[in-house]
Amino acid sequence: MDSAAVRTRAGEFPRSPGVYLFQDGEAVLYVGKAVDLRDRVRSYADPRSARIRRMVERARTIDVAVTDTETQALLLEANLIKRHQPTYNVRLKDDKSYPLVQLTDHEFPRIEVTRDPDDSATVYGPYTDVGRVETVVKALRETYGVRGCSDHKFAGRDRPCLDYDIGLCTAPCTGEISREGYLTDVTSVERFFEGETGVLADPVRRAMESASQERQFERAAHLRDRLSAVEAFHEGGGDAVVARDGRTVDVLGVAIEGDRATVARLRSENGKLVDRERHVLSTPDPADGEAGDGREEDGVAGVLAAFVPQYYAERPLPDALLVPERPDDGEVAAWLEREGVSLRVPGAGREATLVDLALKNARRRVGRSDEGGALAEALAGAVPSLPARIERIEGFDVSHAQGRSAVGSNVTFVDGSAEKGDYRRKKLDDRNDDYGNMYDLLRWRADRAVAGRDDRPDPDLLLVDGGEGQLAAAREALADAGWDVPAVGLAKREEVVVTPAGRFDWPGDAPHLHLLQRVRDEAHRFAVQYHQTLRDEVRTVLDDVPGVGPQTRKRLLRRFGSVENVRGASVEDLTSVAGVGAKTAETLKRRL
Repeated sequence: MDSAAVRTRAGEFPRSPGVYLFQDGEAVLYVGKAVDLRDRVRSYADPRSARIRRMVERARTIDVAVTDTETQALLLEANLIKRHQPTYNVRLKDDKSYPLVQLTDHEFPRIEVTRDPDDSATVYGPYTDVGRVETVVKALRETYGVRGCSDHKFAGRDRPCLDYDIGLCTAPCTGEISREGYLTDVTSVERFFEGETGVLADPVRRAMESASQERQFERAAHLRDRLSAVEAFHEGGGDAVVARDGRTVDVLGVAIEGDRATVARLRSENGKLVDRERHVLSTPDPADGEAGDGREEDGVAGVLAAFVPQYYAERPLPDALLVPERPDDGEVAAWLEREGVSLRVPGAGREATLVDLALKNARRRVGRSDEGGALAEALAGAVPSLPARIERIEGFDVSHAQGRSAVGSNVTFVDGSAEKGDYRRKKLDDRNDDYGNMYDLLRWRADRAVAGRDDRPDPDLLLVDGGEGQLAAAREALADAGWDVPAVGLAKREEVVVTPAGRFDWPGDAPHLHLLQRVRDEAHRFAVQYHQTLRDEVRTVLDDVPGVGPQTRKRLLRRFGSVENVRGASVEDLTSVAGVGAKTAETLKRRL
């Protein structure tokens, strides 16, 4: 991206806290956080270092996720960096995370601040201020006497330890408190972490006032500071997620504009907000008669009723699903209940805040630049049979190594985003003929569509990676199969769009060009990935040589280029390859 493109894209972002991602196709190059997304992203139009300048030049798109607070942005940034491992981020190697608080799964639960919680524990967090967490945990222990000792120290005691003497523990280990009484105190601790601040703030405030009345001013000041920490604990979104006990929670927000709806999904795993994504749905026109079952398809409840079964049909269900409204199809709710999913419409508290946050991210999609509409308008007259707005694009590319291991890729983008569930790939006949390979790939796709053997809907546009030759081969395949779908090409070197009526050289910052580039680059990546997989799986006579495994075979072929060159190599050359010793080298010379 150039400076003008960065400024233009930044102008579309809100002045809100959140996280921004520079992306090259599907690859995330850099993740950052911001108090003001618009100002922060705009600053990249004038990078201050060569490294960041290279990153900006590589980037094709910038995406953002809105958060309520800077703290939430900080936590989401850290988890997105761990998930995507962006090239241009500084990444921790020790995989440490923010502190959590756990109550262990024990007859007498233990409270502990940890970064590595037990699988069976009840977990709260993550939090950004470890000092505040430790202050609050100590206050909870002084108020409710929940133990902090290890299970080893807890077992086999015949008298209370020092924690009992100084008021940090009620000593359940020696029966100083009954199990029922202890678990009642543990429940109070759980209520605090679930957002009921008064459970701890009220006792601390009473103790502070008592100390002040007794003129114990030093203790009163200490309790005042503790009360401040307790009251601030649940403010500012420090606990950015709701998942506990290792559960997964999905949060959905819906925004509707005209005949399009955007659903934003936030994902929490093991107590951490780890991902966000948006999906666009087309809502049917009531005049079309598609809502014959009486449902309000264009309302939030109707959108959720359509989205939830379609999205989760081929994906793992979460343990809990937070939504702004219940889906208006009772069968959807019944299905979720049968699958053990807790469907909730939160009215207040932290869960309601997360639904509001998902709604903010859904609204981010509504009103953004209409790449599909701009593309249809730019191609009008040059490509027949185009709709007024291009929503579904399929991209095609072929890859081979001088005719060997030839493969074809078929990727799908819907409303500008990759629809990976609709990706397909095909192994082609080995031949060094790009045009012939493209014909075979498009003929395969077209034949399946015409015969009704492809479960995907017909796309609005086909995009081939290449110029006039590849497009001509693709259009010939479509004509021979009788599949009437418009097609264009995108030449990589000149970034020129090729159509049956001529060539288009659009400005480098045109959003409709960026859309085609994303599809083209993803088709290329997917094809190369499949080609490399097949190339590495090709069986050679090296597989029959004792002592030569798959990794050693790859290193030999990478070093010498072919089996013939391996056959002609000297023992000294062979032993220079990692994993090949003198004995294996002699065996190779003898067997080859």
